[in-house]
Amino acid sequence: MKNTLKKLYKKEKLTMITAYDALFAKIFDDIADIILVGDSLNMSFYGASDTLSATLEQMIYHTKAVCNGAKKAYIVCDMPFGTYPDSKTALENAIRVYKETCADAVKIEGGAEKAEIIKTLSDNAIAVVGHIGLMPQFSRSEGGYIVKGKDENSRKKLLEDAKAVEEAGAVLLVIEGVKEDVAREITKSVNIPTIGIGAGRYTTGQVLVWSDMLGFFEDFKPKFVRRYLNGAELVREAVKKYVQDVETGKFPGEEEIY
Repeated sequence: MKNTLKKLYKKEKLTMITAYDALFAKIFDDIADIILVGDSLNMSFYGASDTLSATLEQMIYHTKAVCNGAKKAYIVCDMPFGTYPDSKTALENAIRVYKETCADAVKIEGGAEKAEIIKTLSDNAIAVVGHIGLMPQFSRSEGGYIVKGKDENSRKKLLEDAKAVEEAGAVLLVIEGVKEDVAREITKSVNIPTIGIGAGRYTTGQVLVWSDMLGFFEDFKPKFVRRYLNGAELVREAVKKYVQDVETGKFPGEEEIY
């Protein structure tokens, strides 16, 4: 049975994981509550240095693939950089996502300054997941990936952003790269579920990028990531064994030929 917002609201702790294709989406589908087709694919899948060059066409393509693989999880499509500068453009692009994929919601980065856009999408039957705190699409303008909530001004801004996003109609809120005590305060201050990534233990749920969590992305490891598998090393060793078996004539064997 498909995960719905009604079901998600009943859970004390929510789990979200990224996926970019049908193969991994199908694996995650029975396990995670929410699958995020994140613009992080621009780095881990495409090999770019940040998320900013991801296109709407890319996101739609990968969201279609994820929807083909996942039939139960609540699926969220990241709106990439430059696709929601104003309400009119955001609505046009979000409608494309809804028409061309089976995504349950779209995600946009930004707080109070994006409230009008969130309201426009919500008023047009498009579910929106908000995203505040450290926002990767702002990394270039902010000079890097900067943890938020370290001082009183930052704390107040985050709380204002969370309330504005909720009041505009967002159904979920991602909190990224925020001091744990502030993320806890935000979670208590809103009536929608919060999904933390580098935001400590007291959000409603957690999200990790699958290639970080499973050890396939090796360029760097953020502090908030826990690796549950050394995926790249396991694959590397398996491929080496395959090459060795081919070179020595062990593959194919009797059981692999017609």
